[in-house]
Amino acid sequence: MVKKKVLDFMVLIEQSPDGWFIAKVPDIQGCYSQGKTIPQALERVKEAIQVCLESDQTDFPAMKFIGLQKVEIEA
Repeated sequence: MVKKKVLDFMVLIEQSPDGWFIAKVPDIQGCYSQGKTIPQALERVKEAIQVCLESDQTDFPAMKFIGLQKVEIEA
C-alpha cells in the first residue's frame, strides 16, 4: 500500500466588493479560487491546489505559519 503525502497550505480569504469570497494560496503563485460562501471557496481552492501541483510537479518547501498583521499607512 502506498501512503499518500499530506501537504499543508495557508489560504488567505478575502471578500470582494460584490460579496464573493476569494481564496488565495500564497505559496503557489497564481493559485486561487472563489465562491459565494467561505466553505465553497475553500472546496474550490483545494481543487485549484491539486491542479497547480499536477501541472507544476514542483516540491514546495514546508513553511511555518507565524501570523498575520494588519499595517496602516497614510496615503
